[in-house]
Amino acid sequence: MLSFAWPWAFLLLPLPLLIYFTWPRAGREEAALLVPFFREVASLAPRAAAKGGLRRPGLLLLLTLIWLLLVAALARPQWVGGPTALPVVGRDLMVAVDISGSMAQEDMVVGASQVSRLDLVKKVVGDFLDRRVGDRVGLLLFGTEAYIQAPLTFDRQTVKILLNEALIGFAGKQTSLGDAILLAVKHLKDRPASSRVLILLTDGTNTAGKVEPLTAADLAGKTGVRIYTIGVGAAEMVVQTFFGDQRVNPSADLDENTLGKIATATGGRYFRARDSAELAEIYQVIDHLEPVEQASEIYRPIQSFFYWPLAGALGLSFLVALLLVAGELPQIWRRR
Repeated sequence: MLSFAWPWAFLLLPLPLLIYFTWPRAGREEAALLVPFFREVASLAPRAAAKGGLRRPGLLLLLTLIWLLLVAALARPQWVGGPTALPVVGRDLMVAVDISGSMAQEDMVVGASQVSRLDLVKKVVGDFLDRRVGDRVGLLLFGTEAYIQAPLTFDRQTVKILLNEALIGFAGKQTSLGDAILLAVKHLKDRPASSRVLILLTDGTNTAGKVEPLTAADLAGKTGVRIYTIGVGAAEMVVQTFFGDQRVNPSADLDENTLGKIATATGGRYFRARDSAELAEIYQVIDHLEPVEQASEIYRPIQSFFYWPLAGALGLSFLVALLLVAGELPQIWRRR
């Protein structure tokens, strides 16, 4: 809808009339300026009007329009759009994904297909990111080394693309849990204290890095970073051997004890994901523990239009000047 930011400006509309009727007029005897060629100048005005110059009623109408436009511009007309809900900025959520060599183990099932642990993580984490509207999300990948693949950003789609492009072995074949936690804490520590969350997915134990996982977890707890650890890997799978099919535990290297201690030290929780259903359920639980902020602010886009009446007043002023000059100049040249 159209509105005015300063509607009180319309109180100035009768100002020219007030000045006209209340301002004292100068008498003839009060003239103080002697113009030697006054008669010549005075004689031009009536002849200019008679020769096509701007007549008094037309001039009065244009001046009135100019004043109306100036007052309208001063009132600051603006178009106010419809209400738009703005999501409150939510949490700063860092997702740390293990891309060590063991994540290539194909012991997970999606639909009817056998997929690797990393492929399952990509699918479930992607669905999780779609639901985190309003959160600032970052992606950390780790193996032997840990590095930030995507800094904290509201662009969740880009984070998903970067996650899907991650390949086994990019960061080395081993697992450095402590370094990954420490790097995540470094990027979260300057964020608001109530919104620092790290989700750590791994399928093994700490085999590399310069920092012990529990030492890094202790620092995370002191910094206010909550860590949700997820152990990924099937509980058993059938493999073919020389002696026939055998059932083995592909997650024998998973250090659940350490992952549990990491979560406890930071006020988070440890989860065990043995298949796709459990992993999806874990992220639903995290959604409940770290709920997405609801929209609580309303924004109305405002577009200002004061320049249109201002431009109109300026254009009419030029028009008045041109008409007056066009009516008077011929008379001046004739006098010469």
